[in-house]
Amino acid sequence: MTTVKMLLDHFETFAPVDSAMDFDNVGLLAGDKNTSVSKAMLSLDITPAVVGEAAVKGCQLIISHHPVIFNPLKRLNPRSAPYLLAKHGIAAVCMHTNLDLSESFGVNTCLADALKVKNLRKSDLGECLFIGTLAEETEMISFARSAKEALSCAGLRYTDLKPRVKTVAVSSGAGGSEIFAAAAEGADVLVTGEIKHHEINAADELGVNILDAGHYKTEDIVILPLKNRLEKEFPGVEFIKSAEYRDKVKFL
Repeated sequence: MTTVKMLLDHFETFAPVDSAMDFDNVGLLAGDKNTSVSKAMLSLDITPAVVGEAAVKGCQLIISHHPVIFNPLKRLNPRSAPYLLAKHGIAAVCMHTNLDLSESFGVNTCLADALKVKNLRKSDLGECLFIGTLAEETEMISFARSAKEALSCAGLRYTDLKPRVKTVAVSSGAGGSEIFAAAAEGADVLVTGEIKHHEINAADELGVNILDAGHYKTEDIVILPLKNRLEKEFPGVEFIKSAEYRDKVKFL
């Protein structure tokens, strides 16, 4: 029998709860740690639709990256995800910045793997920044095209102040603020999921290319590898990737 606690203990081996950033809310956010788990769903986010999907498919647990409860709850809307989790008796384990920061297996390591970035290390200069290199110097346009294909993007934004790149900084999700640390690390390009206008201006001034592939695409990349990892560790549990939660963004 596999319990929620056993899954939590496994996460502690590569993304311990105590390693999450101070503002975060991670770990078991709904349900009982002693709950027996035979079927679990994985999703980047826990939305009402995801809870409904998990209930229909008979899941006892949902594992997500983004916390289903982030700010203190002042009321429970009967259509909200936390309410529906309690209604259906489904536990929720959310691993956020602790999974971003994991050096052995996490969001940024999976993103780097997808982009074929090697020799990855966590930067001491940034909060969620990782640095690595490509096998050989590559044209920026070729790197951007490869990233679009690897992450299944309908579109992405990039700059090519440096026509060729080799040293790659990776900061999944809302990592645009890491541009200054990326420049200090000597990166040719920063790959992230969100970068603001003034941060793009700073990148231009610092001479660092940016590649913005979208928050969802730079973080959902961890879900299937995590599913595979958990399947090997807990063969008695059926792990399902949510079919309901997906990137609904369209490009013209």
